[in-house]
Amino acid sequence: MRRFVCLLVALLLPALAGCTGSTSSGGGYVSGDGSITRVPIDQRTAAPPIEGTTLDGKAWSSSSVDDGRVIVYNVWGSWCPPCVKEAPALAAAAERTTKTAQFVGLNTRDSGIAQAQAFVRDFKISYPNLYDPSGALVLAFSGQLPLSAIPSTVVVDAQGRIAARVLGETTEATLVGLIEDVAAGR
Repeated sequence: MRRFVCLLVALLLPALAGCTGSTSSGGGYVSGDGSITRVPIDQRTAAPPIEGTTLDGKAWSSSSVDDGRVIVYNVWGSWCPPCVKEAPALAAAAERTTKTAQFVGLNTRDSGIAQAQAFVRDFKISYPNLYDPSGALVLAFSGQLPLSAIPSTVVVDAQGRIAARVLGETTEATLVGLIEDVAAGR
């Protein structure tokens, strides 16, 4: 019995440690807590260039975004409950800010493109979504975006610098506010 208890503790300890400061999803990832980080203008660093293939097979590059527009990257997976919950807010915020921001989804760790395509279709998401099953595009944000926090959102200013991030589920109002502030040079 004592051996069983020791084994149980050894198995559960890493799982419990992974939950501190974040919400455990039970789905093999850690969801962020919704915290927002705003980066002061003088401390912003360049966002990595992002290039990939959209869910409909088209090439996309961050260099194709018009000068003067904010880029909003959202890391998501169709298997992620908080991603499902925030999808309508993202779609609405993208529609509300279409003149000032370009939203881009980074679909990660989906087992097949069909699930990701169904997610985008079901939630009527009109902005491009890059298929990133291996997480390589997310890895480009290493040091700026925790790789295990899904969903996560990064706001890049018109000068190509990371201006803000949200770890975990976000809302339409939060995104629109962040985009308006960043577009206004704040």
